[in-house]
Amino acid sequence: MRILITGTPGCGKTTLAKKMGKKLGFRVINEKDFALQNNIGYFNEENELELPLKELKKKVTLFLKKNENVVFEGHVLCEIKAPFDKIILLKINPEELEMRLEKRNYSLQKIMDNVFCEGIDYCKKCAYRNYSPLKIIEVISQTTANKTFELAFQKIHKKQKGLAPKNNKKKA
Repeated sequence: MRILITGTPGCGKTTLAKKMGKKLGFRVINEKDFALQNNIGYFNEENELELPLKELKKKVTLFLKKNENVVFEGHVLCEIKAPFDKIILLKINPEELEMRLEKRNYSLQKIMDNVFCEGIDYCKKCAYRNYSPLKIIEVISQTTANKTFELAFQKIHKKQKGLAPKNNKKKA
């Protein structure tokens, strides 16, 4: 199983990916770390990593063809089409997102850019453009990371019968 968790920066992708990976015994991969390890992209004048989508798509696709049982997470990954089996689209109330990004000391411009993207469903539109609706699982970020994880895990489990935590044996 190859799972993608995508959504606007600050919505909880990294936390959800870590919890999902731990529960399933899957390797967790952050898009920025993957890009840096594979020499994809460059840092712009604001010291943000710019990722060329064609190169990212090529290397992610090659990686996924050779690897199973992974959870990839990142906000740019909704913009490419790669062989993921399930896509968790993590959503958040724009006002909650604004508060989270303020706590992280994002610049006002970055906060407004990300709140705007969440408000117009940018990641959702990209995900539905690149992936089958049958693969996409929309999850709204809850009041706690554990509640978000529980909701996401329930939804992915319903769509994928047989997806069980590592070493989880069913009783007869």
